[in-house]
Amino acid sequence: MAKKSKKLTEESRLVKKLKQLWTRGQSELCEVRNSRIHGRGVYATQEIPAGTRIIEYVGEIIDKKESEKRAWAQHARSQETGDAAVYIFTLTDHWDIDGNVPWNTARLINHSCAPNCEAWIDGKRIFIHALTDIAEGDELTFDYAFDVECYEDHPCLCGREGCIGYIVSREQWPELRRILAEKGEA
Repeated sequence: MAKKSKKLTEESRLVKKLKQLWTRGQSELCEVRNSRIHGRGVYATQEIPAGTRIIEYVGEIIDKKESEKRAWAQHARSQETGDAAVYIFTLTDHWDIDGNVPWNTARLINHSCAPNCEAWIDGKRIFIHALTDIAEGDELTFDYAFDVECYEDHPCLCGREGCIGYIVSREQWPELRRILAEKGEA
């Protein structure tokens, strides 16, 4: 009987933890809808002033080795299905968050070259904050800031004026422009 009781206690702790993560991954400030940028996106359900903490990016904290393994597996699946590629978010030099869980609403925030949100790391947690005043109904976006080395894997579909065409960190745009010019694509 003691083994069964211990198992129930472990299961109830896991259920409690999952409920807490689900709650942390929700926000009354936003909801998921179809997106013109890509698949589904996250939209403001009310006006959101600049600087407001909107939602937490939740998931499993994993080390870099596991992160690399999962990222490649998620990328391979995305190539087959056309779904979003990778939900791995860099946390520190040693840890990442794998946000590939259904209760992580923030994983559906799309990239934009002119984002209205940004991610702030607070300890071992990541929060999405409004960069600008956001109107009710606007799609929430942030800059994924991928590395220029893999730009071809990440075409940008944001459609914003000045879009560089690939999801690359703004700091690397000059280098990407040079690469594209050398290839005759600029």
